Amino acid sequence: MSASPSPPAIRVDAEVRANQEEGAENRRLRLGVPGWPGSAPGQFAMLSPGSRGAAERYDPLLPRPMAVYRTVPEAGGAELEILYKLSGRGTRLLADARPGATVRVVGPLGVGFPLPQLGQRALLVGGGTGIASLYELAAAAQARGPVVVLLGARSAADLMGRADFVALGVDLRVATEDGSEGTPGRVTELLETALAAPDAGGEIVYACGPTPMMRRAAEIAARRECRCLVSLENRMACGFGVCLGCAVPRTEGGFALVCRDGPVLDAGSVRWEEAS
Repeated sequence: MSASPSPPAIRVDAEVRANQEEGAENRRLRLGVPGWPGSAPGQFAMLSPGSRGAAERYDPLLPRPMAVYRTVPEAGGAELEILYKLSGRGTRLLADARPGATVRVVGPLGVGFPLPQLGQRALLVGGGTGIASLYELAAAAQARGPVVVLLGARSAADLMGRADFVALGVDLRVATEDGSEGTPGRVTELLETALAAPDAGGEIVYACGPTPMMRRAAEIAARRECRCLVSLENRMACGFGVCLGCAVPRTEGGFALVCRDGPVLDAGSVRWEEAS
């Protein structure tokens, strides 16, 4: 099943409703976005690096791409939830935004996830901040068949959104590299185990996280002859395919632009040995 056509992107100032710490460096931002047209699972938005003031800020200049974690429709727009991790000056400025401040939002952008076929088991593999791309996919896929969500992080404190997936009622499995929660090791080891189970067969795999993790997930899925879709997290400046800064090499030659052709791509179309 292919992804649904996306509504045109809007550019709007959104009101900060909450900007909460979620353990370690994780944050949850809630924005009231007037005129939000809806988004497909896996799409993203570009957010200004911090709240907007009376004068424009030019340091840092560029917006930050953020996965749309969850949307709640409301009269005249929607409330967007964004999960992010403090990783540099831009996200630290964003973390300083207080309720009542405004943040410039451009979105929805990119190509989202196609949903599973009816009755097909979906395996969602999220590592680090890649977890933020998977919540709405898990919610939508539940209506079509069984869903298994595999979440991985360095430690329990680094896990994002765990309680939300528990509340969804999906089959949730967790791996942490330090063994502080769930299975010790990497999340791709959980994927190998799930695809090696006696009742496995015909699954579709979705993965988002660090590039080595997605490459490994793609290899595991290919060995089991499962379709694998990945959501890439390349750096980008514009979000519209103008700056060409988010190019990723294709197996058939040439490049795909993550902001325009992705972020969701078929794993087999990515030339992983040259992807960064």
